[in-house]
Amino acid sequence: MPRVVTGKYKGAVLFAPKGDTTRPTTDKVKESLFSIIQTRVYDARVLDLFSGCGQIAIEAVSRGARSAVMVDKGGEQISVIKRNLEKIREDRNGPFKILKMNYDQALIRLGESGEKFDLIYMDPPYKMAEAACRRTCEIIKEYDMLTEDGILMCEHSSDLPFDTSEMALKDVRSCSYSLTVITFFSRDDREG
Repeated sequence: MPRVVTGKYKGAVLFAPKGDTTRPTTDKVKESLFSIIQTRVYDARVLDLFSGCGQIAIEAVSRGARSAVMVDKGGEQISVIKRNLEKIREDRNGPFKILKMNYDQALIRLGESGEKFDLIYMDPPYKMAEAACRRTCEIIKEYDMLTEDGILMCEHSSDLPFDTSEMALKDVRSCSYSLTVITFFSRDDREG
């Protein structure tokens, strides 16, 4: 079961959807991820795509993020996210917003309403990770959804090829954790 590592919800054990349709990010990967982005989290606006149980968004808000939008198309996943928000005593009028829809529909809706994010995390099914990341980069660029120093993070498998050369955002770095890789992207109009 995923748990909140630190911050105001520290120690909360979160529910996870049953079965193998959702693969929660492991605590080891999550701790490493937040170690990398720790200076960016405070007061950040976070978007968590393919949210699953909502643990990345919940961890971010626990560590001081201003707000988080959680997106998933699965009914069971949305139910689990709502249960997890109840568990940490937050309701949907607080810093969290839930969208039950496909990731690309959610991105377009958010983009059309002028939303911008400091941190965007996506953890798609590994078999579709490259295509989902490519589409996400395109929509983010089209609607200018990343803040100037914002980053997109895509979790994917080290076993499946992942070509970043044609992405609409700039590949900054990749971090590998055994079978899991997180690739970081920034706006391609930034220097260096």
